[in-house]
Amino acid sequence: MSQTTRQSIQPGGNSPAGEATHGITGKGLKGGQLGLLAVVVLGISSVAPAYSLTSSLGPAVGTVGVQLPAIFIVAFIPMILVAFAYRELNADSPDSGTTFTWTTKAFGPFVGWMGGWGLLAANIIVLSNLAGVAVDFFYLFLAQVFNNPELADLTSNTALNIATCLTFVALAVWVSYRGLHATKLVQYSLVGFQVLVLGVFIVMALTHAASGDAGPSLAFSWDWFNPAKIESFEQFTAGMSLAVFVYWGWDVCLTVNEETKGGKGTAGKAGTTTAIAVLALYLAVIVATMMVAGTGADGIGLNNPDNQSNVFAALASPVMGPLAILMSLAVLAGTASSLQSTMASPARSLLAMGHYGALPPRFASVSKRFGSPGFATLIAGGISGGFYAVMKVVSENVLNDTILALGLMICFYYGLTAFACTWYFRHSLFSSARNFFMRLLFPMLGGLVLTVVFIQTAADSWAPEFGSGSEIFGVGLVFVLGVGILALGIVFMLVMARLRPGYFRGDTIRKDTPALVVPE
Repeated sequence: MSQTTRQSIQPGGNSPAGEATHGITGKGLKGGQLGLLAVVVLGISSVAPAYSLTSSLGPAVGTVGVQLPAIFIVAFIPMILVAFAYRELNADSPDSGTTFTWTTKAFGPFVGWMGGWGLLAANIIVLSNLAGVAVDFFYLFLAQVFNNPELADLTSNTALNIATCLTFVALAVWVSYRGLHATKLVQYSLVGFQVLVLGVFIVMALTHAASGDAGPSLAFSWDWFNPAKIESFEQFTAGMSLAVFVYWGWDVCLTVNEETKGGKGTAGKAGTTTAIAVLALYLAVIVATMMVAGTGADGIGLNNPDNQSNVFAALASPVMGPLAILMSLAVLAGTASSLQSTMASPARSLLAMGHYGALPPRFASVSKRFGSPGFATLIAGGISGGFYAVMKVVSENVLNDTILALGLMICFYYGLTAFACTWYFRHSLFSSARNFFMRLLFPMLGGLVLTVVFIQTAADSWAPEFGSGSEIFGVGLVFVLGVGILALGIVFMLVMARLRPGYFRGDTIRKDTPALVVPE
């Protein structure tokens, strides 16, 4: 291979090698802070297994019934396919902007801006949702500690609920502002405790189910894993939208790619490792939960409306007895750790958008002391807290409606990233068998599945009964949140195009494709 060819494929720098990155530049973040294990822990924390399950199992069972394990397995398929697309793009252009940066390089600045907006919207929504679950379990924990059930009812006091939520958000912002080193120290203990308690819950749930003293328990059946038994396509897509939500969060592993040890490969490996580990944990918890609680609408049944928004709050005492307080602590620890780790993704996306001129330059500022995106972190926390406060007043079931809307956001920007991978690498798709699968087949399949789920869920959510029954001028709140926020992104984009024309002209990130490198 000639020296010229070697230079053309090297990343970074300002020489001919630098041209291969087409404007991808560092942002002043502190590098070398996280190894593979630390990034995987950060990814699991962002997924927040205890929080995701307690928030989604009820609505998912209400949608697909006993086919719950099946829908979780099917939903994992587009997630892992999209994870491969992320790995390919990260290997070519490691950047904290991830979807924003990569879709800009593939499709141009306008599509790239909307990709970044979708990522930001999803993270802002989930941050508010995380804080809301943390509030519920905080007061439940206090009620258990002081043996006073009335303390758990304090969460229904709207003003107190919002004030407590904003306190949790402020604490998460404070830790995130101090950088990934502080984040890492918090995450190891909180994630470890969360996974340990879920393991205890699985063992105790299976024991109760086997002894028959749980009441509405179900006998295990392999039919639970058969997606063909889901009754309708509408149920299938609604279940997919909910199940996609519980896997979401692993992409934070790629968001911190400029701050990892071992180069760009660390972040990509961490993303896929996180997704696989979470699948195994979810299936074990789901099967144990269904066996001990059943899918009925009475008692601890998963279809009981009183249980659906917070499954573990209803099951902890019947299943774990005096150890129920551990589940409250686990969900509280999981939501608190995820609230803090998830803050990394929108903050670094805002940083990248400011760095490349898609937002005002203030967003590009990095804390000199901590090497973190300080201003962007403050803004992300402020918006998420404000969003929760508004939703708590507007929606009858803020947690359920935001989860359903979040599924739309995830399908939008994950699908866009998958398509960006195929289009960006279009000149090398058939240069090897590996490229055919990793750059064409896998990303396209993942993107198409998520697109179908997005379209069907958006159509169904127009009706208020799709979610909690909340509506705005006769339109379901889930549709208003999911599609409305994306439409709002178009408005902001047009304003930014007028105020910050450089990025939208392609001056900072060029629409391009990588050079096709032919092996010797």
